[in-house]
Amino acid sequence: MKHRLSFAYYNILSDNIVEVVADEGVEVSLEMLEEGHDFINRHIDSDFGLLINRVNNYSYSYEAKLSVASYERLKAIGFVYYSEISKEMIENLSQIRAFDRWNYRVFSGLELGWQQAYQWLEQQLIAQQVD
Repeated sequence: MKHRLSFAYYNILSDNIVEVVADEGVEVSLEMLEEGHDFINRHIDSDFGLLINRVNNYSYSYEAKLSVASYERLKAIGFVYYSEISKEMIENLSQIRAFDRWNYRVFSGLELGWQQAYQWLEQQLIAQQVD
């Protein structure tokens, strides 16, 4: 089920996987992240995974980089990229947030990455339930 926020679409793919597609050219601010956090808190009741679909080019403000994907129940993040610039942005963001020890993987959208990311998230969430 697809929901429109002020800066992105949040698509609930299953009970515990949410796809995020930010708008083209937007700079994601701390306020926008808070809007996303509110959405997640209203719609997801358990541990979950994020599928970040970077089909569009966008950036994060410095403050947003420091708090992006800081959900208590977030268990895995699958990033799907479609350009080398987007892949570099993901790598830079993960370095900035290295202290969080995200459970994440990066997938090429040009090589069936969306499907691979979704399947990987499902596996990670099942594995988290077993632990």
